[in-house]
Amino acid sequence: MRAGRGSGAENCRGERERRQAEREEEMRKRLLVRLESEGAVSDERLLGFIDEAIVEENRREPIPLERRIPLRTALFNSLRRLDVIQELLEDETVTEIMINGPDRIFIERRGRLFESGKRFSSREKLEDVIQQIVSRVNRTVNEANPIVDARLEDGSRVNVVLRAAAIDGPAVTIRKFGKTGFSLEELVKTGMLTGEAAEFLKECVRKRKNIFVSGGTGSGKTTFLNALSAWIPSGERIITIEDSAELKLQNLDNLVRLEARRSAGEGEREITIRDLIKTALRMRPSRIIVGEVRDGACLDMLQAMNTGHDGSMSTGHARSARDMMARLETMAMMGGELPLTAVREQIASAIDIMVHLCRSRDGSRKAETILEVRGYDRGREEYRFCSLYERNRETGELEAAKDKTERDCR
Repeated sequence: MRAGRGSGAENCRGERERRQAEREEEMRKRLLVRLESEGAVSDERLLGFIDEAIVEENRREPIPLERRIPLRTALFNSLRRLDVIQELLEDETVTEIMINGPDRIFIERRGRLFESGKRFSSREKLEDVIQQIVSRVNRTVNEANPIVDARLEDGSRVNVVLRAAAIDGPAVTIRKFGKTGFSLEELVKTGMLTGEAAEFLKECVRKRKNIFVSGGTGSGKTTFLNALSAWIPSGERIITIEDSAELKLQNLDNLVRLEARRSAGEGEREITIRDLIKTALRMRPSRIIVGEVRDGACLDMLQAMNTGHDGSMSTGHARSARDMMARLETMAMMGGELPLTAVREQIASAIDIMVHLCRSRDGSRKAETILEVRGYDRGREEYRFCSLYERNRETGELEAAKDKTERDCR
């Protein structure tokens, strides 16, 4: 009997929620009709329309008082912002939003995944939100081109996969970035690195060392690059190059931000990272910062670092700093037909400092290794590294290497 009563209560609750969703969708449709007839309206005027719609609906069927303010917000977000995910975007404790079709929305908080309990009213509404996101950054996504990378106005990274490639419906992943960037001092407080290591990296930036930051997905590479940029001396001209603009470089007046572009249709030329690196060389840069290298553009980046643009920086995906060198080799060879030895020598000459970041199981981000690249030994066919800082596996602390002799730097 208890099970029967419980099941009945759940059915009633489900019916109420379904009816509530239907009423809200009907209100949204009526508001859309009104907006079409009114033309462009301000946010304040739209909120006035919403208030009138709630009063009118309340006359038809009472709306609980505690539901009216959330309903007002939901309708506004649906019509003017990004619908049910707007609240998640404004929640600073949420670091990632994963949409698996209209009915399943997951979030990441403090390194752990949770189901949000939110859902879109329909697949069409989710697709409307997707088009709203990508159109703001002049990107196109459709059945013919179902995968796209975009960004939100605050720099948050967006990846979209439509039904042509996502079996269970449109999939959207949003990696949020904080409204204000972290400084190196703040990263020290979080335990990402030590004060000594931070001071060393500041000096590397000031002395125009070429720095490459590697790490896995979500390890904090972009955050780290933003923090390093605060120590670029004033008076320099900086060119940033990204697939989707995410960097928020600090305290730089002479800054030019370049962003790649896919071809959106006939007559519109694709602009690649390689194109942007080549044109950046003609823009009198003091330093070039490439958000992330993924393909043959790596070769152009290395050549830029080797032709007088000291102090340049970039990032890449890898499991360790040494693995990153192997990935750089592969990507550079995609960019041109060069002997492996020549590619390795270019890499060793271009990069001065490698910083590898990792993400712990508890969601915290740590600097795992800081290496100096001291060249390439043709005889031994290996890079010469000097380990400057390593994270102690027993204590979990980032420690300065005790012995930096050539013997231990290989």
